[in-house]
Amino acid sequence: MTKIAFIGLGNMGLPMAANLVRAGHEVAGFDFAPAAMQRAAEAGVVGADSGASAAADADVVVTMLPMGKHLIDAYCGAGSLLAATKPKTLFIDCSTVDIASARIAHEAAAKAGMLSVDAPVSGGVGGAAAGTLTFMVGGSDEAAKAAEPILAAMGKKIVHCGAAGAGQAAKICNNMILGVSMIAVSEAFVLGEKLGLSHQALFDVASTSSGQCWSLTSYCPVPGPVPASPANNSYKPGFAAALMLKDLKLSQAAAEDVDAPTALGLHATRIFDDFVGAGGAETDFSGVINFIRTAHGA
Repeated sequence: MTKIAFIGLGNMGLPMAANLVRAGHEVAGFDFAPAAMQRAAEAGVVGADSGASAAADADVVVTMLPMGKHLIDAYCGAGSLLAATKPKTLFIDCSTVDIASARIAHEAAAKAGMLSVDAPVSGGVGGAAAGTLTFMVGGSDEAAKAAEPILAAMGKKIVHCGAAGAGQAAKICNNMILGVSMIAVSEAFVLGEKLGLSHQALFDVASTSSGQCWSLTSYCPVPGPVPASPANNSYKPGFAAALMLKDLKLSQAAAEDVDAPTALGLHATRIFDDFVGAGGAETDFSGVINFIRTAHGA
């Protein structure tokens, strides 16, 4: 049994923490939202009155926070997690943040004598609940090896992508692909509708042909062909469009920093920005198909 502090018990963090409890670990948790703390207690997470309090006796500290500024504040600000823990504590950050913030967090952890990895996730709320997440890990070989058994309790695939920040780099590249491919699949269905194709017919062809991709076969944006997709549940997330937009913006900031050409990534960012601005923020990102229909006058 490992003593774990889990900071950030939202839609993703809570089921991840619950899986650590089910794996036999002692988990203390903190979130600013009282409702999240109540749900965490029901899942067996021991509540703490601050992140520092949760981390004080921990062997491992896991963070799942909204943005880079929150991560840096948690590591280095008032009530610092790094100041609250003993040397050689393992810090695992599962947030999706900008690469620069991830590297600042790594540097602060190293200066404090801690091991650290950035380990953003793919798989959404369903994957977090089922314990089937993919973790993209950045950090030293020593830290990645130490993190592996903890991550294995929350996911099914762990990829050590390289040094500090490499996990975040892999995540934003992956989600740029996801955002672009969901728009492409959605546009194809809208075109198919106008050409008189049924959703099932297009799915049956594309899912077994060169158009096959995860956005089609696992997360199909129209009701029917993939029963578990959010399209069959009124586009409830899932993975909210606001989060997709966040990740796409991170990809474009990174592309600008290194002067990488990402024309489709930029266009996808603009489409999701418009979708979110039109009220789609809390809709599953696959609901972009309905925005595309409206934009096309369908």
